Amino acid sequence: MLGGSNMPTEIADAALAEAVVAESAAMEDLLRQLVAAPTTLGNEEPGQELMREAFREAGLDPRDVPLDVEALRASPFSSPFSWDVSGKANVVADLPVAGEGGRSLVLHGHVDVVGPASERLWRTPPFEAVREGDWIYGRGAGDMKAGLVAIVGVARALRSLGLAPLAPVQLQSVVEEECTGNGALQCVLSSSFQPDAAVITEPFPGAITTSQIGVLWFHIDIAGTPVHVGEAGAGVNAIEAAFPIVAALHRLEAELNEAPPAPYDEITHPINLNIGVISGGDWPSTVAAECSFSCRIALYPGMTVADMKARVETTIARASAADSYLAKHPPVVRYDGFACEGITIPDDAPLVRTLSTAHERLTGAAAPTMATTATTDARAFVQHGIPAVCLGPHAEAIHGVNERVLWPSVIQTTQVLAFFIRDWCGLAQGLAQ
Repeated sequence: MLGGSNMPTEIADAALAEAVVAESAAMEDLLRQLVAAPTTLGNEEPGQELMREAFREAGLDPRDVPLDVEALRASPFSSPFSWDVSGKANVVADLPVAGEGGRSLVLHGHVDVVGPASERLWRTPPFEAVREGDWIYGRGAGDMKAGLVAIVGVARALRSLGLAPLAPVQLQSVVEEECTGNGALQCVLSSSFQPDAAVITEPFPGAITTSQIGVLWFHIDIAGTPVHVGEAGAGVNAIEAAFPIVAALHRLEAELNEAPPAPYDEITHPINLNIGVISGGDWPSTVAAECSFSCRIALYPGMTVADMKARVETTIARASAADSYLAKHPPVVRYDGFACEGITIPDDAPLVRTLSTAHERLTGAAAPTMATTATTDARAFVQHGIPAVCLGPHAEAIHGVNERVLWPSVIQTTQVLAFFIRDWCGLAQGLAQ
């Protein structure tokens, strides 16, 4: 017998896989509801209410984990934030436990999404789940509401079989993954539960993330000298004054990509700079008085946020010193949002081996490990001594237009999770069906 189950392995695998398939309609309905909730920053609560109800329908008792401003700002792992987080809460639920002897687990996902960029570019309404064949379109369908659906789906499947784990398993739906990661951090800070592992169902199909970069958001404010455009030579355009700063930051980006450390030496251009938001000026015939732009840059595991801040600030200072105007009117650099370091766990960690084997038992192929050029909530667990990885459905165009998720991959992810819970935690009959 495997993992403490009282069912033969081959029967248990088939039963688990079939139980997940039986939940497919309910899972798709939940995904449709979640996509229809536009859970952008500051508007996560409608999605969290859906998750509370989904946990209840799975036979669980959800509870809130509110964001605590003081606790977050006191943590060395928090990201800075200037917006109001009062009233925001994560939603968690615990599976009933049928015995003891297994290893504990967190299954984790985030309910927040980025904005739809330009709605006119979408072929379907971004906040409406539209199914075409095996694909379901919609903002957040892949990143990562399908992952939340998989977490709920596995709970429903186990309940339908009357099975419960032999160790605590907590399901988490968190906020603020897309801007700070403080939602996941709050779950760790607020709980005495120290799980043996965490799996985040981000859209990494068929591969297990064992390394991820860090991310720094920074914002640059430039003041110009406004005049009537007819006398433009007497003024300084703050928007145009930003150009040499942007060019210098791209040179920093190139330097960071010159000699990537392993495992990023196998990735083309692992460190990416993005000028994500820019605003400036107030009138077409007035030389722009102000310009602000917001940037994201990545950092390798082992590099500190302080190190990256120093490189960013030095780069801006040197570019400013070379400009006659900026030398006398230096830009102001602010930090708000992501300020987090990268993480790595061993490729041969027990969590990785067990999850890969569960994937192989379902698909016939072991899941390889990978490094990702994105950051995820896995770091909140790893930074507190809890091994954590990502494995999830197949999605395309996340953060872009026409985001979509491959529905069969959602079912497959849920089946892998069921197998993994059986192998990692153990399963036994313990619930009324």
